[in-house]
Amino acid sequence: MSSVHIDLNADLGETTAGNPVADDGAMLQMVSSANVATGFHAGDPHSIAGTLKAAAAAGVTVGAHPGYNDPAAFGRRFLDYDPAELADEVTYQIGALDALARANGTRISYVKPHGAMYNAIVHHHAQAQAVIDGIKAFGDIPVMLLPGGVAVELAEKSGLTVIREAFADRNYNPDGTLVSRREANAVLHDPADVVDRVLEVAEHGSITAIDGSVLQVDAQSVCTHGDSPGSVNLLREVVAELNRRDIEIRSFA
Repeated sequence: MSSVHIDLNADLGETTAGNPVADDGAMLQMVSSANVATGFHAGDPHSIAGTLKAAAAAGVTVGAHPGYNDPAAFGRRFLDYDPAELADEVTYQIGALDALARANGTRISYVKPHGAMYNAIVHHHAQAQAVIDGIKAFGDIPVMLLPGGVAVELAEKSGLTVIREAFADRNYNPDGTLVSRREANAVLHDPADVVDRVLEVAEHGSITAIDGSVLQVDAQSVCTHGDSPGSVNLLREVVAELNRRDIEIRSFA
């Protein structure tokens, strides 16, 4: 067993009304963890169930991927929620996915907030507390978060285990936040750049920001977006390079 290892995760289960945004089957052959949509930002029960069944067959760890109830924007715009309402929606989404997971031969092992919610709780204290409260209401389950944010502090204070996450195909600001998708340089498209990012995280626990500064992230998991153009081929290159370097791909769970 390799002494160097990394968890590769992908956002999956986002097919709605038969319209897929990712090749879930292909991604599940390469990742070690799957953040499965819960139906609010994307996904419908039948397609989500199919992804869960495929994850179980592939031996991939499953996490709930709750988001804002905003399918028109794919959960990628900030919504000013009442905190109590947001907490209830988070609990509801995790519970629904847990039921589908159990019906399809697997279980929920962690929670990763989606999209605008994920980014908001880095700095928005009220929403961060609401999301953590919503997760705690379901149970003491690990939560995957961006390192350094308010949500990390609140999660650890509440007794939840935090899995710190890095992004293979997103650029970073010097403060450790992600470059907004509204900016032209938000996403990395060159496979060589994505491979280098994953290797930097796996081997050094760091990320190079857009200004060249090096951020220590000590991430236990790296996200590879399944809905990016050419995502399957890009991930194949990442996996091939990790194999060449004898870096084991395995879930944190």
